[in-house]
Amino acid sequence: MVYTVTLNPAIDFVINMDNPILGAINRSENEAFYCGGKGINVSMVLKELGVKSTATGFLAGFTGKYIEETLNSKEIATDFVHLEDGYSRINVKIRSDEETDINTNGPMISDYDIHLLYKKLEELTEDDVLVLSGSAPKNVNDDIYKKILSKTAKSGALTVVDSTGKKLLNTLEFKPFLIKPNISELMDTFDTKITSLHDIEKYAIKLQTMGAKNVLVSMGEKGSVLFTDKKQVIVQSSPEGVAVNTVGAGDSMVAGFIAGYLKYHDHKPALKLATACGSATAFSQGLCTQKEIMQTLELIESK
Repeated sequence: MVYTVTLNPAIDFVINMDNPILGAINRSENEAFYCGGKGINVSMVLKELGVKSTATGFLAGFTGKYIEETLNSKEIATDFVHLEDGYSRINVKIRSDEETDINTNGPMISDYDIHLLYKKLEELTEDDVLVLSGSAPKNVNDDIYKKILSKTAKSGALTVVDSTGKKLLNTLEFKPFLIKPNISELMDTFDTKITSLHDIEKYAIKLQTMGAKNVLVSMGEKGSVLFTDKKQVIVQSSPEGVAVNTVGAGDSMVAGFIAGYLKYHDHKPALKLATACGSATAFSQGLCTQKEIMQTLELIESK
């Protein structure tokens, strides 16, 4: 079973409009609600790929109830810690000539709430995959993912970490199976500038030296590159298409890689499926569907 952890889930309120103007009343062309949060996105794309998962983390209030009901309606299992106070976030995503996102803070998490999450994750076994991705509520320390992995290390579960900065670096001593920074996140993590594949390789190998087994770096329209635990460097180009939405593209890549690796136990087809999923989401208004993934995969394989 794949378990995805989303510490700060959200409802993403996506608004499409022409030329929004600050300080004025703006009218949307259309709008939609999506259940958001990086781990939840992974679970939703895994569902499209026929891989079962359980979404966990923290939920609160009427918004948390909406998130859980939506996941259950899609036949995605849930096992969240339900907070007594506050409500899960509503993020506003404005789509015009440029993308503008307003991400809110989310509820306060107590030490007892975190303890309850630890208890759930201590049940993992070597047959499971644990995905830790996304931001944490503002009152949760940067070592939260490290503490989770310290609780699950003896389980033998494959671990995937999709985060940045200290939250990522703190986990590397536990040798996560996969981490997935994009170029911007690599630059933020190491406070540096990256302008070439050579630069990417330098910092990806540094992450491996620090403990990461496989490092998947997404490069947007230029594709992706995987640095494997077998000392391979595999570059995968992206298919041609028009990117209309970057929200969830990285999470879709994570889901694709997990699904591909579980099926083939081989890095190369896993990377192809990861790139297909990330591109399919970028080419659509929401998260990719199974049909869109297969169409995009055909484009990649025909190149």
